[in-house]
Amino acid sequence: MTRSQKPYSADLIKAAEHIAANQFGKAEAILRPYVKDNPADVNGIRLLGEVGIALGALSDGEKLLARAVELAPKYTEARYGWANALYKRHRYEEAREQLDHLLALDSSRLDWRMLKAATLVEVNEYEEAIELFESVLTLRPDHRQAYLSYGHALRAVGRTEDCIVAYEKCVEVATGVGEAYYSLANLKTYRFSDEQIAHIEELLNDSACEFRDYYHLLFSLGKAQEDRGNHQAAMAAYVKGNQVRGRNVPWDSQKFHSDTEELKAFFSDSFFAKYQGKGCDRKDPIFIVGLPRSGSTLIEQILASHSLVEGTAELADIIALARKLSGKAKRGDPSRYPGGLARSSSEEIEGYGQGYIDSTAIQRVTQKPYFIDKMPNNFSHIGLIHLILPNARIIDARRHPLDCCFSGFKQLFASGQGFTYGQRRIGNYYRDYVSLMDHWDAVLPGRVLRVQYEDMVNDTETQVRKILDYCGLPFEESCLEFYNNKRAVRTASSEQVRQPIYASGMGQWQAFEKWLDPLKEALGPVLERYPIERVDS
Repeated sequence: MTRSQKPYSADLIKAAEHIAANQFGKAEAILRPYVKDNPADVNGIRLLGEVGIALGALSDGEKLLARAVELAPKYTEARYGWANALYKRHRYEEAREQLDHLLALDSSRLDWRMLKAATLVEVNEYEEAIELFESVLTLRPDHRQAYLSYGHALRAVGRTEDCIVAYEKCVEVATGVGEAYYSLANLKTYRFSDEQIAHIEELLNDSACEFRDYYHLLFSLGKAQEDRGNHQAAMAAYVKGNQVRGRNVPWDSQKFHSDTEELKAFFSDSFFAKYQGKGCDRKDPIFIVGLPRSGSTLIEQILASHSLVEGTAELADIIALARKLSGKAKRGDPSRYPGGLARSSSEEIEGYGQGYIDSTAIQRVTQKPYFIDKMPNNFSHIGLIHLILPNARIIDARRHPLDCCFSGFKQLFASGQGFTYGQRRIGNYYRDYVSLMDHWDAVLPGRVLRVQYEDMVNDTETQVRKILDYCGLPFEESCLEFYNNKRAVRTASSEQVRQPIYASGMGQWQAFEKWLDPLKEALGPVLERYPIERVDS
């Protein structure tokens, strides 16, 4: 009998029951002392590792699962848990290696196929991922998550009609349809039928509606009502959706403001002067920063249509580096970022830059010399980016605050972005964003190119040429015909950037203005910098 085959003790059975009920804190309270007393029990180690992953302690959870596999290499459930932890930590090549090992043992396991397909999506290998999703659906035509993930992959590669079929099939075959309905709404170009709206409302009025379905359905209903011009009903759904979602995506506006002020105080003229000429000299990255729904995907699509530039995704590598530099073992610990950078040697600074180049290599599937990192939240880390990659290009995608913030308020994000779930949240966030960008402009004059969305819409060619000049790229006509680019796009704007530029996205907040006072108050003086130009209805 191998270690992985030992029967569960009474303690482990109780912990497993808590895990099945999503009571991870209670499970952890049993498992920690158990594993301490039984350090070679791979079942306990595996369960504690999976609890750690569920609670967001990804590093600790991954180490525990790796330890379980080390002790019992044939323990497939531990190896699968390890692969899942690696996936969640964005270590996709390592996750893929473990999944290939598992599938070589048993190719019939659908959960293993699903995780491998999800991993392939993250490294832009959509063709094989789509084939895997299709293989799962052939064997399990009622597999809700497979239809959903299949639809997401089809959408990313521009197969819109097929992805609609997948999402609609997901609604048909299973309970838990909220995410499928929202995936349809999130296409932006999809219009719900009367029957679908009635079904959404019926589900929302069902007291048995699950929490996750509930907020997805609210955002879906908001989009459906907005498309029909029912602005009051749409706003009611959006407000309720934000209230519900905001309860389990916490956001501390004051903490973000304090962090922003700390960044401004640390990254001074004198600091940058000290490290001038340091860092990794690679010119590959083009960072696009700003807020979600600011036009960043449009800029990315334009640049990715150039023969020398590869589009990747919203990469978490800079944020991961900032977290590593913080030295925090858990959320409440004091952070050593950015202050600790003052003690970094020139070699360490260069190493951070080269480390970024190395860690993002998995996202690059062509030999093009430049690539785009479109993580919007990187605006907080422009000081770090300039320090470690002084030759990288940085573009600030900016949109009128009311359009940008209201569009973010209407958007349900797959994860994170807690600052969007409330008018005051997102208004305060935009205000801090502008304040920090003003600081970067002051201490790094000319370092960041600002592209205003409204200028891009009104005078596209001038703005495209300005972007290409800033990036040191020759003009190519394909950048004006970006909508013909067949590359994969994962963001909420995927359908919009496959069309020529249009002006209908500007001024959408105006139909909702009577309900936007909290947003205006939060924006405060920032709003005065952007004159309100009424869009004729």
